[in-house]
Amino acid sequence: MSEDPRHDFVRAHLLEAAEVQRLAAEQCGPAILLAADLIAESFRQGGKLLLCGNGGSAADCQHLATEFTSRLSAEFVRPALPAIALTTDTSFLTAYPNDYDFESVFARQVEALGKPGDVLLGISTSGGSKNVIRAVETARSRALKTVVLTGSRGPLRDLADVAVSAPSESTQHIQETHLAIEHLICHLVERALFEK
Repeated sequence: MSEDPRHDFVRAHLLEAAEVQRLAAEQCGPAILLAADLIAESFRQGGKLLLCGNGGSAADCQHLATEFTSRLSAEFVRPALPAIALTTDTSFLTAYPNDYDFESVFARQVEALGKPGDVLLGISTSGGSKNVIRAVETARSRALKTVVLTGSRGPLRDLADVAVSAPSESTQHIQETHLAIEHLICHLVERALFEK
């Protein structure tokens, strides 16, 4: 029986994904540590983490907020940490853009919920999502610290206190790498706060 002709595509895709993560391991370590340190210090001082992004990045926001508020793994028991995904309030997410505009949908929530010393984490595979850019700008104007997860391009990388840029222009591979980075950040933060 002949091998399925799709095998080469599957292999190439997974190898490319692995290469992006290998490059991230070489290039992104310092930024990942800085991001984790900012978030840990905010929690230590009574602050919270706000997260925003669109599409798959919105799902990542919800995923990461859950990891902080619930837990990352059963092996490490620790108290809940205050993290809020700004992507989950469907009433607000439909009302505000209907009345105003979608570009400031996250900025408005930062204005309402963000306090000096909190951290905003914005996720954008393109690095150019206008509503995430506005949220970062609003956060900075209100004395929040800012972290962004991006790909290898886009203006967001130059706007935040810390930018973790996955070394790729492929949306899929950026998202795959972001997930690994998000888990790393959560792991580092909880250990910084609660490891004895």
